[in-house]
Amino acid sequence: MSQSRTIQDEDLPTWLPRLAAQGGPRFLQIADALQAAVVAGLLTPGDRLPPQRRLAAQLDVDLTTVTRAYDEARRRNLLEGRGARGTYVAAPKVALTSILDLSMNTPPPPAGVDFDDLLKQGLSQVLMSADNALLMTYHLGGGSDADRKAGATWLAPMFGPLDFGQVVVCPGAQAAIAALILALTEPGDVILAEPTSYPGLRAAAAQFGRRIMAVEADRHGMVPELLDEACRRHKPGLVYFNPTLQNPTASTMPAHRRKALAGIAQRCKVRIVEDDPYWLLADAPPPPVATFAPEQVSYISTLSKCLTPGLRVAFVLIRDPHERERFLAALRSFALMAAPLTAALATQWILDGSAEALMQGVRDEARVRHRMARDLLAGRYSGTGDGLHVWLELPAYWNAAQLAHVAGREGIAVTPAQAFATGSATVNAIRISLGSIQDRGRLQAGLQRLSHLLARRPESFSAAVV
Repeated sequence: MSQSRTIQDEDLPTWLPRLAAQGGPRFLQIADALQAAVVAGLLTPGDRLPPQRRLAAQLDVDLTTVTRAYDEARRRNLLEGRGARGTYVAAPKVALTSILDLSMNTPPPPAGVDFDDLLKQGLSQVLMSADNALLMTYHLGGGSDADRKAGATWLAPMFGPLDFGQVVVCPGAQAAIAALILALTEPGDVILAEPTSYPGLRAAAAQFGRRIMAVEADRHGMVPELLDEACRRHKPGLVYFNPTLQNPTASTMPAHRRKALAGIAQRCKVRIVEDDPYWLLADAPPPPVATFAPEQVSYISTLSKCLTPGLRVAFVLIRDPHERERFLAALRSFALMAAPLTAALATQWILDGSAEALMQGVRDEARVRHRMARDLLAGRYSGTGDGLHVWLELPAYWNAAQLAHVAGREGIAVTPAQAFATGSATVNAIRISLGSIQDRGRLQAGLQRLSHLLARRPESFSAAVV
């Protein structure tokens, strides 16, 4: 066993960059530098790190900052403590669960944001300022006034100032979609959607006995003339759009197409559900469809894609008071309310600016990950550089279901196009989610393995015989 070496003060410049005032929390800068040094081989397993007090003095930071940095590095399996002997660079750990999950569309860990600290401070403020009894009781009106005012603030970038009375707080976008289907359609009704759409729409429609009919789309989204024809033929109860960074294709519908589709819906007197979870993550998105037909559209904006799914909070803008009451009645039949505690936390974050900081961190990290995907999937990447996912059309020698199966055997989870199909025809593609793998290094490994897999033909794989 080789003798460990101690990282002396004079060694620090070789692995620890100068801490930047605008570089985010200092403890994270130190932990990131440790991780980069391990990856680059500047620090190797068994190297002894300086005592925390010495490193704090060297960096001119307080001891707590270094303690938190070492704790974060331990959480990443970079360091191990050996009692009185000190802190050492850890040997690589064998991962017993090696699945690299590129299938779940969640926000990546926000760049330059201490999420743990944000969570602790937000909850502390909520518990200090709120009536705790109200946080633990029923809220039947679609959220408290404070929560709905926060919802109006959240929606202001899309619509400008809003009457908060038109905003409903829901326990997530899926609950909102289901409640709108129940409130605005009857059993057997048709719901029109693009040929590839969010799977939760199909699941809710099937559960409630509604039928999804696909309307063909081009690169700009649903084709207006075909929507007009489908409305006349099927007399739909609803039309569903996910127009910004669409799930799964990552395409964004331009403003002229949104306006044309809204006009057709108005003329045909059909309601629109606009599910728009990625608008705030997009680079200069067009105005929502709801701006072109305010009374025709129920607009959903969830915090799950911009902040964190754990809040289980979405805001729904419904301008017609009668439809709003029908929506609330439908929502109460299966999801009485959003949890008051997490709704209050979302409100606290929106009003004190934490939500914007967190969302900016998610945006920045997502863009870094898109650049990584573009570089590693060269020639196949067709993303826009923002949002949480990439739609990857496959070479002819692969089909999506086959690739997903083989990728799963190799420890990579992806989602094939069939999961998003609303009609019988599907494109030969997969969705790659860039946020579900927390660590960039593991994401890079997953994308590299996927790239190598795409370059090989299926016939080069053979079943193992044991």
